Order: sequence, then C-alpha cells, then structure tokens
Amino acid sequence: MFNGVASTLPLRMADVPRGYALIGDRYHNSDYIRTALKRTLVEGIGLPIDFTDDYEALSADAIQGYDLLNAFRDGMIWPAGYGEKEFFWPRGSVTLTSDPPVPEEETASAPWMTKKQGAAIKRFVESGGSALLCHNVTYIATHNADFRSVLGAATEGHPPVREYRVEITDRDHPITGGVSDFVVTDEQHYMEYDGDPANVFMRSVNDNGETFKDLGTTCEAGWAFDYGQGRVCYLAPGHLIPVLWNLEYVKIQQNAVRWLLRET
Repeated sequence: MFNGVASTLPLRMADVPRGYALIGDRYHNSDYIRTALKRTLVEGIGLPIDFTDDYEALSADAIQGYDLLNAFRDGMIWPAGYGEKEFFWPRGSVTLTSDPPVPEEETASAPWMTKKQGAAIKRFVESGGSALLCHNVTYIATHNADFRSVLGAATEGHPPVREYRVEITDRDHPITGGVSDFVVTDEQHYMEYDGDPANVFMRSVNDNGETFKDLGTTCEAGWAFDYGQGRVCYLAPGHLIPVLWNLEYVKIQQNAVRWLLRET
C-alpha cells in the first residue's frame, strides 16, 4: 500500500501519501506517541509521517501537500512553566534554592490553538485532506470552534487511569473490519458528542460500574465521517503505549488510516 519511512523533514512526494503529526503536551510525552505510531503506522503499513511537537508551526502552509493530518495533543500550554514543585514527589518534599531568586509566577494553563490554525485545519479537510484525531484533542475543541466542527465533539473530562472495555458497536464499518472488543487500562475519556450517532463505531464501557461525574459508565470512543471533500476519524484510547499497541487497537488504527486515505 504505502512505501516509506518515518521522517522528521518536510519531504513530500506526490505519488506517496504522507502524514503530518502534531504530537505531545505536558501530560503526554512526544516520545511515547512517536514510538507507538512509528510501529503501528509507519512500520505497520508503511505510511511516512513527519512528526513535530511545535504547535506554533501548525499552519495552512505547514500542512499543504500532506494527505493526512494527525493531531495527538491536548489544548493547553503553560506559559509560566509547571511550578517549582512539579518534579518532586511527594509534591513539596524538596525546596528549590535559587540565588538570585526566581520571581514567582502563576502556573496557569492557556489554550494554544489560534483561530487561524483552526480555520487552516477546517480548510485542509474540507478541500480533501484527512484528519486522524486522537485521544486528548477533545480539549482543543473547547477553545476553538473550527476545530470542534471538524472533530465533532468537545471534552467533558476523564477519571484517573482505570480498566475499561472498548466495545465495537458497528462491525460493518471498514475501520472495524476483523476487530473484536478489547480491554485496556487507560484514561476513559468522556466528551460531548455533536455528530450523527450513526457515525460512531465504538464505545468505551466500564464493566466495573465506575462512572464519571453524572455521565455514566460508557461514552463514544471512535467515530468517522466525511467532511466536505475530506474525511475525519477520532479515536479515544491512547494515554499509555500498551494501549496503542493492543493488537485489536492496532487494527483499528491501521484500518482508520486506510479508510481516511480511501484505500478501502
């Protein structure tokens, strides 16, 4: 199907589909995402991907010429850093010394995606590009209307990592072909889903009866649809690398790329 290797350079060849992946944030190290996707997508189906964690570089020009945009990061940056107690456990167990002292700053988060960036993604997909949107991108959608329009949802949050089952609800979809239900230990993400229920092909199900807020034990966990001339697929699992390498979930990821690029 594809012939290529992972790349960190913007090399584009018209006869080979290529992916542009924006990955990594405070809570999701770029290395585990890149390592996971290199196995499942680059080596697994031979899709060349240019990986970056430079969110400021995302633009219409940056993604021009690519066939698939992969977004795998949340919507937050921390302009003043994470705070002096971030890297010591128990928190506060070590006092940092600095001479001269570093001025204290409020360690608050801020959204990073601009209106221009959201509009660029929307135009990219509307004009025929594909978007594979993963895990925590639902946090971007709370601050950017164009991105939410493409994704079709926004986060409601998630409980701490716990076991849940991924139930395949549409076994006739090309993305779920040959896939069985599977169990992972992961963040069970909940979101407000804006789209057509018919586009959902899998749900997260907490068989232990554990809920989140007042949202119950289950939520949409994967969907796909046409958007303008392009296509969109969202996949919720992915906080830990064993989740991304679950054999059934590998099939989902690979099938999703084939569907997005109209190989199936």
